[in-house]
Amino acid sequence: MEGKLKLPMGIEDFEEIRTMGYYYADKTGLIRTLLDNLGKVNLFTRPRRFGKTLNMSMLKCFFETGSDRTIFDGLEIAGDTELCDRYFGKFPVISLSLKSAEGRTFDKTRKKLQSIIGNEAVRFSFLLDSDRLNDTERQQYAKLIELDDVGEFAMAGEMLENSLLMLSRFLQKHYGQKTIILIDEYDVPLDKAYQSGYYDTMVDYIRTLFGQALKTNSSLYFAVLTGCLRISKESIFTGLNNFNEYTVKDVQYNEYFGFTDADVRNMLACYGFTDKYDIVKEWYDGYRFGSLGIYCPWDVVSYCHALKMNPFAVPQNYWVNTSSNNIVRRFIEKAKTSTRNEIEQLLNGGSVKKKIRQELTYKDLDSKMDNLWSFLYTTGYLTQQGEDENGLTELIIPNREIHWIYAEQIRDWFEAETLKDSQKLADFCSAFVENDAAAIEKGFNEYLRKIISIRDTNTKKEMKENFYHGILLGLLGSMDGWDVRSNAESGEGYSDISIEVEAREIGIIIELKYAENATFDESCRSALQQIKDRNYAETLLDDGMRTIHSYGIACYKKRCRVLSD
Repeated sequence: MEGKLKLPMGIEDFEEIRTMGYYYADKTGLIRTLLDNLGKVNLFTRPRRFGKTLNMSMLKCFFETGSDRTIFDGLEIAGDTELCDRYFGKFPVISLSLKSAEGRTFDKTRKKLQSIIGNEAVRFSFLLDSDRLNDTERQQYAKLIELDDVGEFAMAGEMLENSLLMLSRFLQKHYGQKTIILIDEYDVPLDKAYQSGYYDTMVDYIRTLFGQALKTNSSLYFAVLTGCLRISKESIFTGLNNFNEYTVKDVQYNEYFGFTDADVRNMLACYGFTDKYDIVKEWYDGYRFGSLGIYCPWDVVSYCHALKMNPFAVPQNYWVNTSSNNIVRRFIEKAKTSTRNEIEQLLNGGSVKKKIRQELTYKDLDSKMDNLWSFLYTTGYLTQQGEDENGLTELIIPNREIHWIYAEQIRDWFEAETLKDSQKLADFCSAFVENDAAAIEKGFNEYLRKIISIRDTNTKKEMKENFYHGILLGLLGSMDGWDVRSNAESGEGYSDISIEVEAREIGIIIELKYAENATFDESCRSALQQIKDRNYAETLLDDGMRTIHSYGIACYKKRCRVLSD
């Protein structure tokens, strides 16, 4: 039966997963741990796609009045009958996701918040007829869900700022029980506001909205918030008492966000993919939350789905496609020589030690490099291996997928940098047409000295070659009128780079080698021999190229050697 369970691709609704036959990695132990350590306001920060939204949906299904207890049958929390009898289905719950609360202007984001809160308030339309509310309260509730002439929620100003406070009070009065408030992705409006230039205005607004609902609300039983960043308490949580914060550094709750090794083994076994364990671990493991190793669940589920479609599917960068990854690019652009050396150290399998500041504001990000290190850590682009006696956190790149993100962003940054000196780039490319191996070698060495190099000793030789391949391809691809092809089929194989300069009827073949232990000449000669043995020139000649230039290029660290035929 288990093998027939559907994979929950993009499904973040707990009830849907449990009632529609989807696979579920049991995280219901979170409920007991939360109740055992309950604060008035509880904040969980984790990188995106680590199960925050699904956990919030699970909490709603457990605590909310009228919930179906059977959807928890067979799960860990169901075994604690005393706890379930006391807490299950006993509370009104306000559940909000601010994931879509974003806009290019403050007014647009405020309207999004208006819509999110208004739609949640509509769920409680029975309050319009509640005999436990007086006439004034029923009228106030009606204002929360009132629509304007174009069908949008009309509440604004103080009404919107007080909306969560009012709604929780009405629900308490109706049910005779204090209200639970769940706010998922609480920091999204702040992130977008920072990017769009209205951060201070949004901070003030969020501070008022949250302050009313979470600080001075006698109708609040408890609240849970999730996000990627622990925004400084001074910024939006001023004056909150009994405020519990749980970050990626904390031991508590470390097994409830993301997949543990046992979770991954169970899922792979369920679908018959146990033979893929090692490759899943290489690509998607490596995060450390508290003291526990964690996988990105989005990646594991996505790869299992790919394997169901094609048993020979190779791992992909699934997580990278869920965000712009602009923070990595910003980090690289701001990095000076010392920081670039540290990035190289990370990319090549090493670690760096940094003082991590977990409580940030978005305005802090660009104030100094240390804050960017902290941001990369809290958002999942780096992870930790522990902390030394001086309070410095040892940071590493968690896995192959994240390594790829850095490599790709470095290539993009480098290409942009090279385009700034167009004449130098044109001279470098022209050397290939003129069969000037010495000029090519000199130019490529200059570029390599500027790039953040990737020479991870744990990386296969082919992957090291791919790095230099990508850099050179980006440089040559800038030339107008050149037909530049990567891994193009020709003769008896695939040449690394082939170029047709049609205007001059010149064809160019480039074969790159990683010169292990700086064996430059040997590697260059091997590359040229491969071009000859596999007849890579055949397609270029067939396409009318009268002159063919062949280059063997050997690279090692930040040096290269170039030989031509």
